[in-house]
Amino acid sequence: MESYSDRARWRALAILFLVSVSSFFDRYVVSVVLEPIKAEFRVSDTMLGLLTGPCFALFYALAGLPVARWADRGDRPWIIALAVSLWSVMTLWCGVAATFWQLALARAGVGVGESGTIPPTQSLIADLFPPERRTTAVAIVISASTAGYLLGLGVGGYVTEQWGWRVAFLVAGAPGLALALLVGKQLPEPRRLEAASRSRRPAESWRTALAHLWRKRSYLSVLISSQLFFAFTYAMGFFAPSYLVRVLHEPLGPVSLSYGSVEAAANLLGTLVGGYLTDRWSKRDIRVLCWLPGAGFIAAGLVYVAALGSSQLRGFLLLDFVASVLQGATFPALFSIIHAICGSRRRATAIAVVLFSATLFGAGVGPIITGALSDSLSVRYGEAGLRYSLMIMMTTLVVAGVAILYGGKAIKRDLES
Repeated sequence: MESYSDRARWRALAILFLVSVSSFFDRYVVSVVLEPIKAEFRVSDTMLGLLTGPCFALFYALAGLPVARWADRGDRPWIIALAVSLWSVMTLWCGVAATFWQLALARAGVGVGESGTIPPTQSLIADLFPPERRTTAVAIVISASTAGYLLGLGVGGYVTEQWGWRVAFLVAGAPGLALALLVGKQLPEPRRLEAASRSRRPAESWRTALAHLWRKRSYLSVLISSQLFFAFTYAMGFFAPSYLVRVLHEPLGPVSLSYGSVEAAANLLGTLVGGYLTDRWSKRDIRVLCWLPGAGFIAAGLVYVAALGSSQLRGFLLLDFVASVLQGATFPALFSIIHAICGSRRRATAIAVVLFSATLFGAGVGPIITGALSDSLSVRYGEAGLRYSLMIMMTTLVVAGVAILYGGKAIKRDLES
């Protein structure tokens, strides 16, 4: 870490930021094309939930663990470059899929590709930045999801309205191929310096790493909280545009841009301010890493319910902005908890285990439950069934907050460099 200048660190962070933007662009562009996909392939909301949930999440989760083990010992820039190439090609395939099941298979490929980014990215940040600056660096990379989400909704919605949903996938996937070359050639790997200066410690076994993590109560609280948080995030993220079109009767193009802009501004503000405050306040008491996301999740969940109760687009967007700022301010601390307690030899593995469970049981279950609830409730409540379905999913965010607050009681005991 000492071998890199601030300029080199920030250049690396800028590249990782672009990787994250591409990842979330490709991941969320599907959210604005659900309605035309539903119409073209004549599928139910449950099938849309399958497309946005298990088709992506199952393969993301299954591929994430072996990739993370590779990242704990291998060349992380090349792992990331391969991942970017794969998800970009799979997104392009989404644009030419002839059937719903071909589209579903392509989305599974996107999931496999995107599993190779967050664990090595977080591991690199931990090696490049000192602990007192780490949460801010993490927050900057996480804020890229805002840009990706805005591109997915704003650009994706506009392109879909003008040229169709297939072109939206092509526009999302193409830039990643050039980005993969940049990552492979320009992103630094601190382990190359380590290998030149001293021999590395033997790799830790799966069993040893997992046993180490399992004994940490604060890590288990992050595990549970992340599952619940992802269930909410993916349910809201993928179905919100459909909700605004179907329930509030807003046109897809303008509403995708307005909603995407609100989400982008709120998450960017929340993530960067939250990362700064977490770095500053956690110096006084490390338990802030748990207290901040716990309180933020609970407050955000309550505000989201109020937003869904609004019958006007303006009221929804205002309350959604407040809730998204609260949510965005809390998320960087979750990764900082893992960095603080997992130990340097198993960072990528610790992050991948959280992402595996959160993606498989959270992202994989959240959208399909939301879709199934919407189908069931719509029998009685019509188009408002989707509103009530999303309200039910909001409870998971409140429970996630309680779970992470519980972990704050053990974080001091679990600290490990």
